[in-house]
Amino acid sequence: MVGRVLRPHGIRGEVRVEVLTAYPERLPQHTEFYLAAPDTPQVARRYPVEGLRWHREVLLVKLGGCDSRNDAEDLRGMLVEIPIEKAVPLEEGEFYLFQVIGVAVETEDGDSLGYVVDVLETGANDVYVVRGPYGEVLLPDIEEVVISLDVDERKMVVRLLPGTL
Repeated sequence: MVGRVLRPHGIRGEVRVEVLTAYPERLPQHTEFYLAAPDTPQVARRYPVEGLRWHREVLLVKLGGCDSRNDAEDLRGMLVEIPIEKAVPLEEGEFYLFQVIGVAVETEDGDSLGYVVDVLETGANDVYVVRGPYGEVLLPDIEEVVISLDVDERKMVVRLLPGTL
């Protein structure tokens, strides 16, 4: 995921995109984006990029087939994605934050906490937002909490800090 559609811009189908990638300078080289609903990020629709320009802190994007304000309104809240093979290559053991979404989380005792639904970037460390039987649980991505994370196996094992639940 490289961004999120905020809202329409103007009347000709442009959308305002919140940029969520650490490499925003690479976005203009893409000739197509994939848009997906946040609750089904694996089901995406391909859109050719017809135009792209910066406006303050957001990216204004004109997508093929999106020719009116109403068309653009239908894209509000959609995730903007690129194919993984066009993403910046990672070092061994690294992963993209979007790969953590949907990972099952359990305690070291085997108690299920649910699934990661979001990752908050706080500056000091990331925070995983987990929803499950205990409601919404916030887990900092620090050594004392995250014992193991396997994005391929879709599993995270954590040690809860006192007062987490």
